[in-house]
Amino acid sequence: MKGSKLKSLRLERGMTLEELGDAIGTSKQTIHRYESGVIDNIPRAKIEALANALKVTPAELMGWAVDVPLEAKRLPMLGQISCGVPTFANEEHDGYVITANVDADFCLTAHGDSMTGARIYDGDIVFIQSADTVRDGEIAAVIIDDEATLKRVYYYPREEKLVLSPENPKYAPLVFVGKELLSVKILGRAVAFQSRL
Repeated sequence: MKGSKLKSLRLERGMTLEELGDAIGTSKQTIHRYESGVIDNIPRAKIEALANALKVTPAELMGWAVDVPLEAKRLPMLGQISCGVPTFANEEHDGYVITANVDADFCLTAHGDSMTGARIYDGDIVFIQSADTVRDGEIAAVIIDDEATLKRVYYYPREEKLVLSPENPKYAPLVFVGKELLSVKILGRAVAFQSRL
């Protein structure tokens, strides 16, 4: 970061050395050292705090390249998926979600609270990568008969047992053994999620 950039941003915002120091939890002397270049290896946390205080992005503050194009993708939104008791799986098409650099095939809207321990909340958009199998412990979109749910998947081949585990202690795991496994189909793994807020 060029100290002159930090100083010009601070002056544009009408902030004193002391005010900016207070805003990021450091002294005005440290801010002066940042601006004069005496300290040029600023910790990442301080860069983020400075950027927030000055209402710019860390990239703008540091002079990093910000014009790197991101590959935008249109992912179909295929309705809701239950994060609670499994609900009827209708593949309704609710439009598209525009995203960049998420390796997914479609999106679903989370409904319910069984996955809050994985930070997936009611109304969140969940990005799904199509797959008919997932690794133990991965979160997956799963069809049970004609009902869809989002759960963490564990498979025990010796016992021919599949456990679909919620991330909320008020819900019990769903357990399938032997021929019951035929009623379960994995749609894909959850690779990302975002809040609608």
